[in-house]
Amino acid sequence: MCYRTKLNSSKKEIESEFDVAFIDPENYESREEINGFSFSKTPVITNENPGEIQLFNWGLIPFWAKDDAIKKMTLNSRIETASEKPAFRNSVDNRCLIIADGYYEWKWLDPKGKEKHKYLIEPNDQNIFGFAGFYSEWKDPKTGDLINSYTIATTDANELMQEIHNNKKRMPIILKNSDRMSWLRGDALKNFEFPYDVELVAKAI
Repeated sequence: MCYRTKLNSSKKEIESEFDVAFIDPENYESREEINGFSFSKTPVITNENPGEIQLFNWGLIPFWAKDDAIKKMTLNSRIETASEKPAFRNSVDNRCLIIADGYYEWKWLDPKGKEKHKYLIEPNDQNIFGFAGFYSEWKDPKTGDLINSYTIATTDANELMQEIHNNKKRMPIILKNSDRMSWLRGDALKNFEFPYDVELVAKAI
């Protein structure tokens, strides 16, 4: 799965990589480690507005939710079943790139995970990349506020990540540079399931 990411690249570097500008550049904050359970806002590019970088909350809230409690369970979505699950099925055509320059995973060193070793995972050929994601717009019934949120799509782990993420054996889908627009255009989900893969590098921390 993927619950902690990294994005400490500058606004200029991000805009140059994607050839798209932030619409609220003053609200972007680079961070060495982003905890998904903080449900914070991070940069995304959506299929609805591919010409701009927006800030959406991590943890997808489907439009029908009565409150935002579900976000604790929607940081990630299994791409193989996303079109069937109530939390995600209305959002699978709402595609986004979730911008990052790394993510963190822990290898269990004992059967119950009491001892773990932390790794930073990065693609070998992209300094800044896009996770495959789905997004949703939700209106808070109490305040009337509109909340834009996302989930990171995951698939079966490749050989490297089976070794590191040895309890769940899943990994987030990091899109190849050449496939970013294919994802946003709505190409079939199965095209991005394992064995779809980019070459990853893991650094023990």
